[in-house]
Amino acid sequence: MATVAFTPNLQRHVVCPTTEAPGATVREVMEHVFVANPRLRGYVVDERGVLRKHMIIFIDGNQIVDRDQQSDAVRPTSELYVMQALSGG
Repeated sequence: MATVAFTPNLQRHVVCPTTEAPGATVREVMEHVFVANPRLRGYVVDERGVLRKHMIIFIDGNQIVDRDQQSDAVRPTSELYVMQALSGG
């Protein structure tokens, strides 16, 4: 199963400890995480299931490409890191 970790900044808003979840795509993995932690869904994706603009997910250190469908492939040994996008000026 893939390991899914969340930034401490996101954990300030919703309890989301590092967890393991099965799935062949980012969406499949995250759906398993959301079933176990429904409150987290609203922070990560919008009502259409699209990754929110202020969120980023990395797979094994690489930013996902498909923010809409989250179809990026996930291996059983992958590490996903979910974080809020940072901006500033």
